[in-house]
Amino acid sequence: MRGERSDDPPVGAPPHETPAANAYPPGAEAERAAEEQRRDDEDDGELMPEPDSGLVFTPRRIAIYTGIVFALVVGLYIALPAALSGLSEMKDVVRRADPIWIVVALGFNVLAFAAYVALFRGIIGGQAEAQQSYPRLDWSASYQITMAGLAATRLFAAAGAGGIALTYWALRRAGMVRREAAQRMVAFLALQYSVYLLALVICGIGLRVGIFNGSSPVGMTIVPAAIAGVALIALALVSLIPRDIERRLASWSRGYRRRAVWLRRLATGPALVASGVRTAMTVLRHPSSGLLALLGAIGFWAANIAVLWACFHAFGEAVPKAVLVQGFFVGMTANLLPFFPGGVGSVDAGMIAAFLAFGEPASAVIVSVLCYRVIAFWLPIPPGIVAYLQLRRTVSRWRGEGVHAP
Repeated sequence: MRGERSDDPPVGAPPHETPAANAYPPGAEAERAAEEQRRDDEDDGELMPEPDSGLVFTPRRIAIYTGIVFALVVGLYIALPAALSGLSEMKDVVRRADPIWIVVALGFNVLAFAAYVALFRGIIGGQAEAQQSYPRLDWSASYQITMAGLAATRLFAAAGAGGIALTYWALRRAGMVRREAAQRMVAFLALQYSVYLLALVICGIGLRVGIFNGSSPVGMTIVPAAIAGVALIALALVSLIPRDIERRLASWSRGYRRRAVWLRRLATGPALVASGVRTAMTVLRHPSSGLLALLGAIGFWAANIAVLWACFHAFGEAVPKAVLVQGFFVGMTANLLPFFPGGVGSVDAGMIAAFLAFGEPASAVIVSVLCYRVIAFWLPIPPGIVAYLQLRRTVSRWRGEGVHAP
């Protein structure tokens, strides 16, 4: 039909030659390369939109989420303990609280955020090339970005989306190009959550076969370990996607613009994840930044679990180490639920349910998990907001120095 483009090759055209192949006159290779780069940038913009300085902490969002979070906090941290206050066992647990262990938990929480900054520094700016290309991403900027990102993660969206958006915005404002900023964000998340998944596999299998001490219900051990194992395998397979997959698909679809556009869009996400995973592997091979990033990823999770461990001890409960790790990570999966801002309520309930499934006493589990969430989740929000305000001033200074997002 007239006016419609067919995906069939033109009659009489050579098998390896299409109209798109002749879009540039002979010798115009530079023009062709510039056009392909422009399309790459457009694809990157679809995957990661150009960041906006008001992307996360807008007044309207703050008002809405503050109201929702306040209601959840009142119900979870005030109404629930009040409803349980009639239980003599709960009163005894709270009465036995040891303030020294609470101080220990606070110390571990500081270590957790120091490790998080180290992970960011190792992935984003630890290598010599990155330090030369982006000298403004120093330790001070790394602290501001990570603390502000953690506050955004806790206040907005699920599975850390708020923190990811804010961190991407900061990297772009530091002068990092779109694709590299997205790749390094993927590398950061890939390394951080590979530790998460690997711990689920090791502790889940170890508990079930009796290597580690503690109860071993199938739903809390083998099932999470199997899911985590599949996720790790999928991550490894994605890294095998060819670096030039987008160009290969574009070449295969040359001459059929509609098909080429859809294939490029479908390939952009997997290609970006693959390049991000390979970036993480490259960083790990670096003697200094690789060690810093690995210690940061392990230290972040280990220190968070140590906060929970100290909270259990504060209320007189000694949970087996492998059960503590497995219950922590299984409970944290509730953060993926999109219905609760920053996982408020969902993670608390998920952790409590996980430890109850392992047979731990309900009274000690409830007060210990709620204490952990106050220390690890709520207390860092005020310094995170302060870091965000500092980051805004830092970005303004970068702009004054002529740094822009290319």
